[in-house]
Amino acid sequence: MKLPVVAYGDPVLRKKAKPITKDYPEVEELIGNMYDTMYGASGIGLAAPQIGLPVRMFVVDATPFGDDEELSEEERNFLGTFKKTFINAEILDETGDEWCFSEGCLSIPGITEDVFRNPDITIKYQDENFEEHTDHFTGIAARIIQHEYDHIEGVLFTDKLSPLKRRLIKSKLNNITKGKVDVEYRMRFPGKKGR
Repeated sequence: MKLPVVAYGDPVLRKKAKPITKDYPEVEELIGNMYDTMYGASGIGLAAPQIGLPVRMFVVDATPFGDDEELSEEERNFLGTFKKTFINAEILDETGDEWCFSEGCLSIPGITEDVFRNPDITIKYQDENFEEHTDHFTGIAARIIQHEYDHIEGVLFTDKLSPLKRRLIKSKLNNITKGKVDVEYRMRFPGKKGR
């Protein structure tokens, strides 16, 4: 089921999310709903706070990058099958020289900005069966994970912009908070019912 995406300005996006256990209610259904919501909004990642739940869970599906001719064949092959659920994630290490890439966010529609992030991460997490993993990711995969991980830490990509950039987009952010934005998917705006 597609759920409304929580818009910029909602306090849930600023909360540090709490861990969950395998007896969390209807976790399988929740994961399915998160994927449905992400696909319905043409996203490549979605964190639980973005559907109003302050829990440490996010889903990613980078398969659209599998057709990106600007990437190496190796990265295209990896991303073309990269779909994963992360529960109770903890980034253990971020390394390498920061690199810039244009990012957007389903909770902040209509705004994309260049964000600097480390190219390599090591992350510990549980999968949808609550089995624990520690994996290393690099490049675009690492960036997608870092973006979604930020959501469960109460951080948005706009927080990583320079003060000047933040001032330049302030009116757009205010409009999103007020629901004055045109989107192709359901959203829930602060102080309003979802549309």
